[in-house]
Amino acid sequence: MKTFLVTLATTLLFAQSVTAQEKALDLDALLQQLEQGKFQQRQQNAEREQAFMQQRSEQDRILAETVAQRDAALKTSERLETQFEENEFKLADLNDALTKRLGSLKELFGVLQQVAGDTKGKFSTSLISAQIPGRDQFLDELAQSMGSSSKLASIAEIERVWFEMQREMTESGKVTTFNRDVVEAGGVKVTKDVVRVGAFALVSDGKYLDYNGVTGTLAELVRQPAERYGDSARALQASNGEVVEFGLDPTGGSILGLLVQAPTLQEYVEQGGLVGYIILAVGAVGLLLALERMLTLTMVRGKVNRQLKSDTFKDDNPLGRVMQARDKFPEADTEALELHLTEAILGEVPKLGRNLTIIKIISVVAPLMGLLGTVTGMIVTFQQITLFGTGDPKLMAGGISTALVTTVLGLVVAIPTTLLFAFLNTQNRNIVAILQEQASGVIAERAERQAKG
Repeated sequence: MKTFLVTLATTLLFAQSVTAQEKALDLDALLQQLEQGKFQQRQQNAEREQAFMQQRSEQDRILAETVAQRDAALKTSERLETQFEENEFKLADLNDALTKRLGSLKELFGVLQQVAGDTKGKFSTSLISAQIPGRDQFLDELAQSMGSSSKLASIAEIERVWFEMQREMTESGKVTTFNRDVVEAGGVKVTKDVVRVGAFALVSDGKYLDYNGVTGTLAELVRQPAERYGDSARALQASNGEVVEFGLDPTGGSILGLLVQAPTLQEYVEQGGLVGYIILAVGAVGLLLALERMLTLTMVRGKVNRQLKSDTFKDDNPLGRVMQARDKFPEADTEALELHLTEAILGEVPKLGRNLTIIKIISVVAPLMGLLGTVTGMIVTFQQITLFGTGDPKLMAGGISTALVTTVLGLVVAIPTTLLFAFLNTQNRNIVAILQEQASGVIAERAERQAKG
């Protein structure tokens, strides 16, 4: 410390001496300045030593206080640890005493807690809660309070659990009407009269409703089941206690949800994609051609049958036109007449069999187009499997639907067009057979006449 002070003093004296040399006029003045600087330096050193000693005393005092606080905290910690151990022993003794005093009641409260939790889950999804809300909240609070603490259920709470379970069973056998806000399919909330059929169905204005146990709201199903179920719902709501037929879902809505999710005919067709639309278009063309041929051949067959009963040959039917060829060549020999009649019959055959070939082609092409849609759908499915794997079947549903629906559409078009072609072709051949039969009779008659002549 002394060495440091001497060095500091020497430095300061040197600095002051340099400044003083510029001002000093002689050596006496310089000496006087050095003496004054040395005195001031000693005074500053003394002040610094005094301040340091004061701070050291304060630090010693703070250290002593901290040590005292630590000792006090250690004593408190030891006392609390001792008290904690004593409390643990007391708590264990009290728990043993409580268990002995509860006896069979402990098992009762355990069963009560389990029943309350299970019943709460059933009440949250029960349709009866749409009319009587808040039951699941009480059971939830009871189960949580009994599980998170040692609180025991009171007699009133036990009786209420029994009462709610009994009311659930009683209400499940009733058909009641109550007033409630219903969210319509368009999103508008309207207050309506709702009919509850036990715990199985909710209907309003002839429409089935869905109950959301989380939000406690009633909403119309966006897609309603078939119209016959809507008629039974309207009949039930309009009845005054009479027995009516009603579509009941014993699962509480699961079967109804699956029923309304079933695709309609239009949705089936849309699943077939572009190939499905082409198949239907081709099938429609084939059906129109088949109807035209059916009407035409039926009318022609009727005219031919009338011509068979008449001796006057008319040109409004194939048989009359073929027989007129005989009258045009009264003097022709048998071979020439046969050729003329054959020519007349061959002229009628294309008219009778018009468009039958197209119908046959459609009946053959339709299943091939369905096979094309199947292959296309499977290609799409395998591409999706390559990209996304098989973890989510919904990603592959589009390709599989196209593959199956196009096959069905192809068969739906091919089967009736094949039957129609067979029926129309048979009618055509029957008419041609009549023409050939009558032509053979005319030739035989001409041959007999020429033989007699």
